[in-house]
Amino acid sequence: MTSLGFCALLLLMISGLRQVSCSRQTFTNTALLDAHGKYHLRWRYDERTIVFEAEVETTGYIGFGLSPSGSMAHSDMMIGGVENGKPYVQDFYTGTNREVHLDHRQDYHLEYAIENNTHTILCFSRDLNTCDMDDKIITESTVRVIWAYHSDDFKNVHNYHGLNRGRKSLRLLNPQHHQDALESFPFFEIKNPNITIPFKDTTYYCQIFMLPELKRKHHIIRIEPLIQKGHENLIHHILLYQCDSNLNESEVGMGHECYHPNMPDSFLTCESVFFAWAIGGQSFSYPDHVGLSIGTSNDPLYVMMEVHYDNPTFQEGLTDSSGLRLFYTSELRQFDAGVLETGVWVSLYHIIPPGVSEYLSEGHCTKECLQEVLDHEMPLGINVFAVLLHSHLAGRSLRTRHFRNGKELQLLAYDDEFDFNFQEFQYLKEERRVLSGDHLITECKYNTIDRKNVTWGGLSTRDEMCLSYLLYYPRIDLSRCESLPDQIQQLTFIGVKEIYSPVTAWPFIIKSPKKYRNLTFTDAMDTFKWSKKKGLAFNKFVLQQPINVRCSKHNQEEWPQVGQDCCPLSFILFYVRMTCEQGLTTV
Repeated sequence: MTSLGFCALLLLMISGLRQVSCSRQTFTNTALLDAHGKYHLRWRYDERTIVFEAEVETTGYIGFGLSPSGSMAHSDMMIGGVENGKPYVQDFYTGTNREVHLDHRQDYHLEYAIENNTHTILCFSRDLNTCDMDDKIITESTVRVIWAYHSDDFKNVHNYHGLNRGRKSLRLLNPQHHQDALESFPFFEIKNPNITIPFKDTTYYCQIFMLPELKRKHHIIRIEPLIQKGHENLIHHILLYQCDSNLNESEVGMGHECYHPNMPDSFLTCESVFFAWAIGGQSFSYPDHVGLSIGTSNDPLYVMMEVHYDNPTFQEGLTDSSGLRLFYTSELRQFDAGVLETGVWVSLYHIIPPGVSEYLSEGHCTKECLQEVLDHEMPLGINVFAVLLHSHLAGRSLRTRHFRNGKELQLLAYDDEFDFNFQEFQYLKEERRVLSGDHLITECKYNTIDRKNVTWGGLSTRDEMCLSYLLYYPRIDLSRCESLPDQIQQLTFIGVKEIYSPVTAWPFIIKSPKKYRNLTFTDAMDTFKWSKKKGLAFNKFVLQQPINVRCSKHNQEEWPQVGQDCCPLSFILFYVRMTCEQGLTTV
């Protein structure tokens, strides 16, 4: 008998035992699946196999599944438990109508099980790829785990679990990083002071904060989200921007709606992303050799926190005090971390037609930009160690591609099952060196099959974005490396011949042909009679058009050879909320 088999037998013989030292200590990943602390999942994996341990507050059966959408339909499922001292595990799958079928191939395997008077612990394993069409292949993409449990043991498919069920998105194969014990480390918090959230669909709220005054350099080593209880679905993202160190201290604590005509001018100096967190994300710990530098003359003294509130049901009377907790240390690490925003420049010029099941957008961080910056700043290149892929509700699949000398390298990051409600940094299995002359492409695939109007690039979660946030070291003077298709060329697809010039309104007005005269370009795009065929043709057309490139320093200036400004600052200030290509990119 193997040691694992002996351990399983021993566990079944010992009444009431719940700590399993011979196996449980080897699990490297853990997640709480329900809101009441009754369903704990632990797992570990290697190149071929994944092993799960479910600890659930029940003496009945435990259900576990992998779903393409988070629902029961087309799911790969396991049902198991301990009945009269005998453990059982069975492999099931579901069809389109959620009917449950016993899988003819039993690919979930029992490792051990134990049950006491209140809990059941079930350990089971399977291959990452079972070569069974009724099983889901487990990859580095997001996995929608579905779970259930019942007070009775499993009898048949009609033994329904009732309300004891749910779903949780996880990245099962995301490498885990060592996390220091934080009790001995100082921290500071950046939180909104119980602000009132406006009665509307989308609100971006910004406030300026002063970082701790330190006499010498320190490193931030971990950042935790502080989401007010009950607001988990209200807070779509939190961004920290580095501000001009010459700000007046009287502006600290100043809060206002972002991207608003009346927002303080000082907000415009806060342009370089310092850290990013998005919905569903957990705490982030920097690798042992990397930290986020604070306390020197080159580091930010002031930061602006931007919180995106997503309130599609127009709830009234909401107040919020969410924010971030940042742990830091005086024991310096070897390298300073940086954040680079790449992808599609956030703008109304990012156009996605309705009625298309798969529309591809590309954002380029060009070889010209990376060559100019890295030759000047870091000739040996930078090392990427984590990536946050970001899109909105229409996003289905995102990836960051990496090219060198015309040849594609291994994907930098990908998520082929993107979940809008679960966005967090992916640690790379191995750090990736980005060299002078490399070319990065952020690709996003969208599904607009259920939409009647054009989807625009913009701030609302009903608008779209296509971004990759790269965490890297050593830090260089590059904040954004992005691109955007040429707008005039895009308009020629629907037959636009001329716009009014000079441009005095946003969105700008079309002059000809007659059927579009005096319409904004957004209205003209929505007036066009889109079909699936025309949407796909537009996609092919856009991908062949010239692009405008953004190659921005931390102080908002562009690198001279490749950076392109879009419009004068006065125009930006007046139409800032319309998200002209004004450089106020947000997630």
